[in-house]
Amino acid sequence: RASLPAAPEHQRYRQRYSCSRHNPRGQIVHAFDQRSFTMGRKEAEPEAIVDPTAWVVDNSFAEFLTSGTSQIKFMCMLGYTFYHGYKVFSKLPADSAPSYKFVNHFMACTGGGILVPIFINMVPVPLVSDLYPLAIVSSFLVHHYFPVVRQVLGMSAIFKALVIVFYEVTRAYVVVALTSAAGNAIPASTFSFPVFGPIICGAIAGCGGVFLPLNKGLDPIKSGLQAPMLTALIGAAAFHIFMNTWLSEGVVDAKAKCHIHMAVFFICIGEISAFGLTADAQAAAKSKSKSKKA
Repeated sequence: RASLPAAPEHQRYRQRYSCSRHNPRGQIVHAFDQRSFTMGRKEAEPEAIVDPTAWVVDNSFAEFLTSGTSQIKFMCMLGYTFYHGYKVFSKLPADSAPSYKFVNHFMACTGGGILVPIFINMVPVPLVSDLYPLAIVSSFLVHHYFPVVRQVLGMSAIFKALVIVFYEVTRAYVVVALTSAAGNAIPASTFSFPVFGPIICGAIAGCGGVFLPLNKGLDPIKSGLQAPMLTALIGAAAFHIFMNTWLSEGVVDAKAKCHIHMAVFFICIGEISAFGLTADAQAAAKSKSKSKKA
């Protein structure tokens, strides 16, 4: 057979410095050397972002504090609903109807998740997530049929401290989620971003259950704001202002890190309030002991 004629010089040049590939249409496309040059110089590669605080989020404990998986979220929900049931069942008369106890328990667990979505024209949380009703029903059944577990919670400091951790982790998750949702739903008016609306919604999200049913009125704050109310207000304000101002500029994973700090803050205040580790409580205990000795 006769040999094929040699390729022209310019074709041999292209074959030397390029490779051929087929595009989806079956045409041969020449892809030249991937090195790109600008004004005779090689382009500088983008510098890698160095995050000196990456250790805050790069650990398994941070995944727990932010409820990173559905398993962790449901476990913390069980502790959250069980602790609410501990408060509700301790206040209600023992001969109350089970339906009355269940509705009070349900409202205490989902008060903020009901009120805030109504304010910002969204579907209430217990209707969106099936995990909440499952956790509420499970904890109610434990309180109703196994009241000894509730008594253990009141007597065991270790068990109570563990349940409070689950309770506060879920509360921090709710405050972060609903504060962010309110910030996206409420339009800006006077400032470049809505200021007071998302903070109020976040505060209600963290303690709205104490006002339900609404026939309680303002009785829950008659003697002052309770610890969950103060922490929810402070956490929502700090989170919203940090995320929408220059404070979060240049911060990698700013939302996750702020969420972790809020959860730690809630846990610390929750443990201090539950066990009376304040200076006033210690002083009152010392004065009582002195009076008894006298």
